[in-house]
Amino acid sequence: MRAEGIGTVRRILCVFPRYTSSFGTFEYAYSLTDGVQAFMPPQGLLLIAAYLPENWPVRFIDENIRPATKEDFEWAEAVFVSGMHIQRQQMNDICRRAHTFDLAVAIGGPSVSACPDYYPSFDYLHVGELGDATNELIARLARDPSRPEQQVVLTTKDRLAMTEFPIPAYELAEVKKYLLGSIQYSSGCPYQCEFCDIPGLYGRNPRLKTPQQIIAELDRLRECGMTDTVYFVDDNFIGNRKATLDLLPHLIEWQKRTGYVVRLACEATLNIAKRPEILEKMREAMFVTVFCGIETPDPDALHAMHKDHNMMVPIQEGIHTINSYGMEVVSGIIMGLDTDKPGTADALLNFVDESRIPLLTINLLQALPKTPLWDRLEREGRLVDDDGRDSNVEFLMPYDQVINSWKRCMEIAYQPEKLYARYQYQCDYTYAQRIKVPVAPEMKTWPNIRRALIMLRNIFWQIGVLGDYRKVFWKFALGRLRCGDIEGLIGSATIAHHLIEFARAATSGQQNASNYSIRLREASVPAE
Repeated sequence: MRAEGIGTVRRILCVFPRYTSSFGTFEYAYSLTDGVQAFMPPQGLLLIAAYLPENWPVRFIDENIRPATKEDFEWAEAVFVSGMHIQRQQMNDICRRAHTFDLAVAIGGPSVSACPDYYPSFDYLHVGELGDATNELIARLARDPSRPEQQVVLTTKDRLAMTEFPIPAYELAEVKKYLLGSIQYSSGCPYQCEFCDIPGLYGRNPRLKTPQQIIAELDRLRECGMTDTVYFVDDNFIGNRKATLDLLPHLIEWQKRTGYVVRLACEATLNIAKRPEILEKMREAMFVTVFCGIETPDPDALHAMHKDHNMMVPIQEGIHTINSYGMEVVSGIIMGLDTDKPGTADALLNFVDESRIPLLTINLLQALPKTPLWDRLEREGRLVDDDGRDSNVEFLMPYDQVINSWKRCMEIAYQPEKLYARYQYQCDYTYAQRIKVPVAPEMKTWPNIRRALIMLRNIFWQIGVLGDYRKVFWKFALGRLRCGDIEGLIGSATIAHHLIEFARAATSGQQNASNYSIRLREASVPAE
């Protein structure tokens, strides 16, 4: 549905801020592709764009692809911005630029919803999810698009049911320039991990779209040019297991109808390994990756962070089970926990070797507002307000020791030999478990073949000829070529290159030790 009953017409410019370089944005992989420039289309702004009155012209700019220009601001009557904490500087910069054109600027999304005080210069703060606050913002702009005399805070009290969400305005985004497609099925998570802000922001009872909505969104993504992998951005894909089981048959039928051209990925808790009925249907639906917040292999640490559900099955057994259904596990790992010891780094490296997970996002602990961790550390006087640090937590171990342990883990875990050995295991075992489907006619077209040839050319030249780990690469690549596994070669080499290059930059001090770090690696962008 859309906002209704609005007679006036307003031109709205939706601007998504650049990401600060981080482990999870994969920017080192982009040069190996056929034109990828950004990670995923942002769900929030595209949803708002679709919800605006049908007669309101909307422009969407993702500044990870191109900056909003003078002409864009001159066209607009108001500007909408959304993003996460790590994009705080960039969001304030967009506000500053828009104000030079005397435009009213509204900000929504997870960062402002958790910390309204981060954004004193914005004209409108939209706190919370799509709902009555959104309608009020639209009504105010319809009456008068000029800047209000003082900041207006609009807080959602009555959320719009997700069953009434419109399809995000994917057509406004340059979908082919993203590494992954994005789609949202649910909001919220039933668990209360100490470091996580999801329950505080979105609740513990997952809200859901209908399977029919999801299929319509997938069709729209396909119409807009998405042909690779679509990521379910849900905080926990199995937060409501019954609903997941209801959705999966629809995804299977959609894949059969469209020829299994698209691969699917999601985020789920590790206890998904205890649900073979879900895993089997995910395999049939061609889910190829599951991000699991393993956080640490230490049971004492998991208990301390209230993540006991990760111990419902032995961690290594759970990973192997998920792999046996053809799904590669991607893992989130946290260092700097209160339970860490001098031997934690060695234990983590052993876990990496035993699990054979290629992609682990190894982060330093960062306390986020609206989390139990933040509240506890605030009570203990252990929150640090220092933009020069990689974490805002006063660790129990010496800070430099934690940083050095993190660097050591990154350096060893992402040595080319070790990383490619883990990818070799995934090719030999995990990928081999995927269902075999006929090659769709769409995959045999010249544009698709040309795309694959461009990526192979880039990979062979940048890694196989110019790369300093080319011997390791060619040993892996020749094996994949002999097997005829072009997809496995391109996918593994592309992501491996990012992991290797990012780890090198991180261990030399050129990248942050946390995806959420407030440490300023770029020139500070002042708000007004």
